Amino acid sequence: MSGVLFSIAMLLALPAQAETLTLERAWQIAEENNPQLKSSRAALDAALGELADSRGLLWNNPQISAERRRKEIPQVSGPTQVNQDWSVGFAQTFEVAGQQGDRRAAAEQSLAATQQVIAETRRQVRVEVESRFIRVLSLQLRIQAKEATLNLIEDAAKAVGKRVAAGEDSRLDGNLARVEAERARNQVALLREQLVQARAEFAVLLQLPPNELPQVKGVLDPASVPYSLDDLLNSAAGRPVLRALEHREQAAKSRLDLERAARYPDVTVGLGTGREGSNDAREKIVGLSVALPLPLFRQNAGGIGRAITEFTQTQIEREATGRDVRAQVVTLWERYTSLKARVQRLNESVLPSLEENRRLSSISFRAGEIGLLQLLLVNRQVLDGQRDLLDARTELSLTKVALEAAAGWQSTPDLR
Repeated sequence: MSGVLFSIAMLLALPAQAETLTLERAWQIAEENNPQLKSSRAALDAALGELADSRGLLWNNPQISAERRRKEIPQVSGPTQVNQDWSVGFAQTFEVAGQQGDRRAAAEQSLAATQQVIAETRRQVRVEVESRFIRVLSLQLRIQAKEATLNLIEDAAKAVGKRVAAGEDSRLDGNLARVEAERARNQVALLREQLVQARAEFAVLLQLPPNELPQVKGVLDPASVPYSLDDLLNSAAGRPVLRALEHREQAAKSRLDLERAARYPDVTVGLGTGREGSNDAREKIVGLSVALPLPLFRQNAGGIGRAITEFTQTQIEREATGRDVRAQVVTLWERYTSLKARVQRLNESVLPSLEENRRLSSISFRAGEIGLLQLLLVNRQVLDGQRDLLDARTELSLTKVALEAAAGWQSTPDLR
């Protein structure tokens, strides 16, 4: 009974098999669950609220005042006279230096910057998802190739074992064959451990349940690119992060204009009416007031200084980011070109020769024309060549993803 319970516990402890994901499905899950993207979208409410406030008819709300007074007037003869006086007033403060337009322009630019930040965050999330997707796919393909080689090594080890039993080969050859087969099994197990780790990291990125480790399906090799370096550099100028900085710079400029306009005093106009006097001689009072503060001691130097600092820092950040983006595009383009040439050389020259050598060595080994050491040497060369090619293909795909992300290039997905 205890053995059955232990088996059930072990089965429950195993990670659940999640659905096999395509890249598009992984993107969809990430955009629904990613905390960073949710956080950036949450900032949109603040920007919309600021814009709604700036679009009001007037920035300052009107003020309504009411007053009631009870006045007791002693009389020389007779009872004390009691008067009930009251007044009602209405006041409105007006900005006179165009602050409303500056405030509205700053809010509009801030909203546009927030939208571009959301677009850039979404792009970065998609890039990270695609990069993780490629790494998981690469490990799956490497395990498949390694398992195929393992089958060949195990077949060779069985054949050598039969020869040793028949006295045709030495015990040394048998030991070498067993060691080589065990090494191949160990390498497959190591790759499977790496795959579990990669799938777990991919699941965390997609915010999947902890016990779900997704598998992926797709094509590793990217399609031929439809752009040149000049196209990428032109596209980089419109990348969302640069657009966001441009909008932030314009918003900072509008806030600077707003702070400078704040040096001019606002005018407050008031209108009031009331009743005063005795009951038999009530006086109706109507008044108009104008209030204008004198900017003698405080002229908003602190606000202007902070706005100038923000504007200057935003300019510096935009210029530096623009230079960095262009440099990153050029560097990644050079790396992509080099990797593409290396993958082409491995595909066209190295790998076909290695495959032919493996085929010929297998035939020669079965015919007794070569020994085990020569067969193992050929298999190792083939395995190393396959690994080099798969590594180059993986790096080529990752570099292409990073290149298009740096340039802000819009393209149809290659991994399906």
